[in-house]
Amino acid sequence: MAPPFRAEHLGSLLRPDELLEVRAAIRDKGLSEEEAGLPAVEKKAVGEVVKLQQELGFKAVNSGEYNRTRFWGLMWDEFEGTIRLENADASLFRLYHPDVVSLIEKDHHVMPGDSVISGKLSHNPDRSQSNLHELQLVQQFVPKSEWGNIKLTMITPAWFHMRYKQGEAYTKDAYANDAEYFKDVAKVYQAELDLLYKAGLRNVQFDDPGMAYFCSNSFRKGWEEDKDNIGTVEDLLDAYIELYNDSISKAPADLHTGIHLCRGNFIGGRHFAEGAYDIIAKKLFENLNVNTFYLEYDTERAGGFEPLKFLPKNKNVVVGVISTKVPQLEDKEATKERIYRAADFVAEGSGQTREEALKRIYISPQCGFSTHESGYPLSLEDEKNKLALVRQIADEIWGEP
Repeated sequence: MAPPFRAEHLGSLLRPDELLEVRAAIRDKGLSEEEAGLPAVEKKAVGEVVKLQQELGFKAVNSGEYNRTRFWGLMWDEFEGTIRLENADASLFRLYHPDVVSLIEKDHHVMPGDSVISGKLSHNPDRSQSNLHELQLVQQFVPKSEWGNIKLTMITPAWFHMRYKQGEAYTKDAYANDAEYFKDVAKVYQAELDLLYKAGLRNVQFDDPGMAYFCSNSFRKGWEEDKDNIGTVEDLLDAYIELYNDSISKAPADLHTGIHLCRGNFIGGRHFAEGAYDIIAKKLFENLNVNTFYLEYDTERAGGFEPLKFLPKNKNVVVGVISTKVPQLEDKEATKERIYRAADFVAEGSGQTREEALKRIYISPQCGFSTHESGYPLSLEDEKNKLALVRQIADEIWGEP
């Protein structure tokens, strides 16, 4: 089998204390990675988390995002031309963007995580090393015959653009408008994917909370009221779909691509937005040229399964019905029924039987277990139980990896 697999998880897993302690020493004591012993500790931790995934029956293993402190990693910092912002003024940002709303400080200075703006972008393989390092680390613990199953998560190409006010995502001397900027963003993503493909990557999942924010009425209202914006919110959605399609346009046919939509998974399991997929489903499913959609479906925040009627016959959906936000285990039989309901809507839209539709459906948690490196509500035992439940449900519905 090739990706996706019947039982999936979406990237981040709870970090071990030893790894967190080493990173704290680097951050708080000013130690280098070598002085703190990070390479050895990181390698050990990744080896153990790969083994955990294998023992639980997951094929699309990954690093648990142990190489990162936040889910988007360092890729954008490594692109030539990016400028890291320090103590950025709130006037640069869309103050109705859900991430920014949640992270703005009282003094009206905002730093939504580590944020960058762009000068003239280009890709330098000597600098773009973090994703490659992460992939090669996982490969050390997986038979070469299974390297194609390894999943690497990658931040959406629209990640930084969406949070900034019109024209503020890049310097004026670098780009005259969004269209020029998007062309270079696509080029650096093309180059990054090419670098990783040559190293053996065959399975990439783009993480994109922003795409789910198009489902949010509050974000849409904020966009419409922002007189600085050019075009409509639907124009922005179209531009992002085109950006994605351009970014993956040179990917070989055997590179599986997917997009993960969620409504936020901040420290403490906090979400940032609400809204059903109905308003974007037809356009997104039909026009975005990825193979697979990984969709949050653990609570009513995401709405019903009805939008799955628009899933084309050549695309897959991974239904995120197990929550990483609460330790309580979902009822297995009730969750299986939810998968069958999802299949019925896929079947209705495709003119298929439930059994035929199930061939394009998979199961996962709604998001990762540790989107940032610490501060999440589940224990390691909870995480194992949740993943084991995903595997058990997949076995009982499909009996396939």
